[in-house]
Amino acid sequence: QVQLVESGGGLVQPGGSLRLSCAASGRIVSINAMGWYRQAPGNQRELVAHITSGGNTAYEDSAKDRFTISMDNAKNTVHLQMNSLKPEDTAVYYCDATIITQGIGRYEAHYWGQGTQVTVSS
Repeated sequence: QVQLVESGGGLVQPGGSLRLSCAASGRIVSINAMGWYRQAPGNQRELVAHITSGGNTAYEDSAKDRFTISMDNAKNTVHLQMNSLKPEDTAVYYCDATIITQGIGRYEAHYWGQGTQVTVSS
């Protein structure tokens, strides 16, 4: 099985920065992609940023010029550097990963972390 463990969330002032990290562990053959989603109360879960193992990235429009996603392939870890944070960034942030795992044979599976709270408030 595969587990995703997030860290780095917390409280921050508007305009401040946070760096989220997510480490994947378990029966991992390879990781195809990792990303971050967020969900505020009453809202749909939305994609914030996504990165493939080849380094291709995608961002939600409001995050595009403020956030940077990166992957450390050797450590099976993805990071999200969040700068110029706004109150509307407040949400639970979830790590996700698409992973080739080993069972009877190798197959692709998708996993979610438990989420980490980001609160941007003065």
